[in-house]
Amino acid sequence: MSLNYIQRISLCIISFLFAFLLDLQAQDTAAGKNLFKANCAACHNKDMKSNMTGPALGGVEERWAEYPKEDLYAWIRNSQKQISEGHPMATQLWDEWGEKGGQMTSFPALKDDDIANMLAYIQQEFTKVPEAVETVTSTGGQSKQKSNFIYYLLLGVLAIVALVLSRVISGLNYIQDVKELGPNAKQRTLWDALTNKGFVALLLVGLMTFLGYQVVNRAMNLGRQQGYAPTQPIKFSHKVHAGDQQIDCKYCHDGARRSKHSVIPAANTCMNCHTAVTSGTTTGTAEISKIYASVGFDPVAGKYIEDYENMEEDKIEEIYKAWIGAKYMEDNDLASLDAKGERIVREQWRGIKNSLTNKQKTKIQGGIEWIRVHNLPDHVYFNHAQHVTVGKLECQTCHGPVQEMEVLEQSAPLSMGWCINCHRQTEVKGFADNKYYAESYIKMHEEMVNGTRKSVTVEEIGGTECQKCHY
Repeated sequence: MSLNYIQRISLCIISFLFAFLLDLQAQDTAAGKNLFKANCAACHNKDMKSNMTGPALGGVEERWAEYPKEDLYAWIRNSQKQISEGHPMATQLWDEWGEKGGQMTSFPALKDDDIANMLAYIQQEFTKVPEAVETVTSTGGQSKQKSNFIYYLLLGVLAIVALVLSRVISGLNYIQDVKELGPNAKQRTLWDALTNKGFVALLLVGLMTFLGYQVVNRAMNLGRQQGYAPTQPIKFSHKVHAGDQQIDCKYCHDGARRSKHSVIPAANTCMNCHTAVTSGTTTGTAEISKIYASVGFDPVAGKYIEDYENMEEDKIEEIYKAWIGAKYMEDNDLASLDAKGERIVREQWRGIKNSLTNKQKTKIQGGIEWIRVHNLPDHVYFNHAQHVTVGKLECQTCHGPVQEMEVLEQSAPLSMGWCINCHRQTEVKGFADNKYYAESYIKMHEEMVNGTRKSVTVEEIGGTECQKCHY
């Protein structure tokens, strides 16, 4: 058996394994889900059937079926380019959605495999039957683990193939040395191969590269984990408040329209409604009672408790247990508490105490310690008012479809590349009518007024300059 023959077999094996890996990647709906959440979820509904800021994506490949696949991929990467070139489907979508949905963000970094994975995930969600939603959601992590296991398995197979080939080549070299050197020829052992300076150096370089990648990758994601959805001290549902009740985000997060921070609403903001609304639509008194205990509101008397800050815990317990019990009897048309009612009263009081106290905060009275979900590094400057009031962006642009979230999560990646890409594509609203722009960007303003320019992007007025976002 010659060395060239061994090399040809090796190449065939490795080519087959890489082909298998590529085919696996092309059908990776788990990767497609992550890509959808990172790039599309802010504007497109995750059920793939309902319209949101942008149209429902279910069946998108069928709608583009009369055009080459490359046209759809080009549209996803840069829709405005296809519109400017007069592509029929691109023009039709712009006529239908341009005014209400705005300009679609471009994604030039997406590869063909990325788009294929994303389209596979969209089709999977679009064709999913409603009864299977819970099952699919609960097994999503298992699918990802299974996919990772396959990659690790193939990596192990490649390592074994490389080791076997190394021994075969070592044997062939020994045969050649015997012919040339005779009895003085020495065959290298496996230990000799593994302790060879070249192999050790290569191993160290590979290890340092891997560790460096992990450190940088994890440092970039520090504090902004996409999909992060911590359990809050109060089970506040954005779906109920922003979705079902259609409360404007800026009513609670008032700072978003006038300051750098959107601010976490004080419990007094909650009390604007909950002095009257004393029972939640899904949790009854369990969560609202925590707000009352935090601020010292007596729902039975309908007024705030005097000197609440200095009240003993047993007195507080007495007030809220009495109210929870009374509400239970009222809802169930009972004259006195039954065994179930007594259990509910105990459990809800325990929930109040666990949510409003901890090792550092030992008193029930005082602010609610919400857990921060969206967090940017200290060296990053972001101003909510600049984006919400001046830029007129909807909250969902960065925070995703909060009106559908029972538990708030970080929807967008909030990475520098994600922000820069938005600045490159987003048009400055009201540029032609704004006095500040007229005085600061005279040439562009004149071009907008006389019609020689259609739009000005955030990038063109300095939106990608380092010092705009970094101190």
